[in-house]
Amino acid sequence: MIVLLVTFLAALLCPVHSTSSDAWCYNQPSCNSTTWSQNYTKSCNGSSQSPINIVTANVQGNSNLTSFNFTGFDDNSTFLTINNTGEYVVVTLNGSKMAVQGGDLPVKYSPVEFHLHWGNGNSSNGSEHTVNGKQYPMELQILNVNSKYNASLPAALAANDSTALAILSFFIEGVAQNQTNKWTNLTSLLGSITGSGNSTSINQTSMNSLLEGVDRTKYYRYQGSYTTPNCSEVVIWTVFKDTIKVSQDVINSFTAIKFKGVGGLAPANMTNNFRGVQPLNGRNVTSQPSSAATHTISIITVLLLSILI
Repeated sequence: MIVLLVTFLAALLCPVHSTSSDAWCYNQPSCNSTTWSQNYTKSCNGSSQSPINIVTANVQGNSNLTSFNFTGFDDNSTFLTINNTGEYVVVTLNGSKMAVQGGDLPVKYSPVEFHLHWGNGNSSNGSEHTVNGKQYPMELQILNVNSKYNASLPAALAANDSTALAILSFFIEGVAQNQTNKWTNLTSLLGSITGSGNSTSINQTSMNSLLEGVDRTKYYRYQGSYTTPNCSEVVIWTVFKDTIKVSQDVINSFTAIKFKGVGGLAPANMTNNFRGVQPLNGRNVTSQPSSAATHTISIITVLLLSILI
């Protein structure tokens, strides 16, 4: 009887996310990202899960990873709403005005939203992906849907298609408080969405303004999954090497958001809403060939041609 009661209470404490019929959450001892594969969503126990730790010494060169073509990223009318889902903050995008192509993606993709993961303020680790074990304070992930799914995120997540989603991931780190940044329009609205389910409209902000200073020609690439239930393995991941630099108070402001309060408990501050890294299981992580490697290949090519001639 006691076991049944504990199980029942644990279920009550886990908020339901729109991408899964199973209950899941980040912030309860019996309901957090380490329990998803055992207790809630079977697909979270797959062999190609995300996020991962990127070990740069093992990254393979791929000359096909060329520059992207971003459409509408400079348009101030593409941000629609900012929402507190009870697990993280999501900004919905007008995918009809935006597109992502190139970068060795197989087709054109439509940006439909971006969301953020963070720890417990600027001094705390909070990104999902890590590089050589280094974890950053925040991570921004732009979700882009394969054109064949007509900008429908649910359709992409339900598909048996490893190219259904292309997610662009950016690490965020804090700099001195007196540094200027373009995040004011976004963070000024956080006070309006502190409660789970709160939402408000957002405008006069472009995607480019949030990504200012990031070299978008240098990135890592691998095949993986969505990082929350249902953990669908339908994602082409692009993790950019350059970080987004914001004022430290920008990162700290996100910790005032509240998780979903259920089971009679008061909502807790939304902190540490990230999934831990998952096993690579033999997958390859690729990136642009280093300039040294490219130079060596060029020399070898010239030598071979001279011998043939």
